[in-house]
Amino acid sequence: MNNQTKWTSVYKTISKVEAEIVKGNIENEGIPCVVVNKQDSSYLMILPGMVELHVPEDQKELALAIIAQQTTEDEENEA
Repeated sequence: MNNQTKWTSVYKTISKVEAEIVKGNIENEGIPCVVVNKQDSSYLMILPGMVELHVPEDQKELALAIIAQQTTEDEENEA
């Protein structure tokens, strides 16, 4: 990775824990991933804000496929 890497958002949630779990799944597939916390702790109860996951733009589609696969597996396990 170099300083010219363009990052793009692939996932948003209000849960920091959920973001970290999804981040781990993406990183396990060898894709760099960062958490961008847009929450304001002063207003968490009324306006929670979002936690976003960002990956390099050229790996966006693969990251989205990983997220979709995990979501499908989670839904199957709940059924």
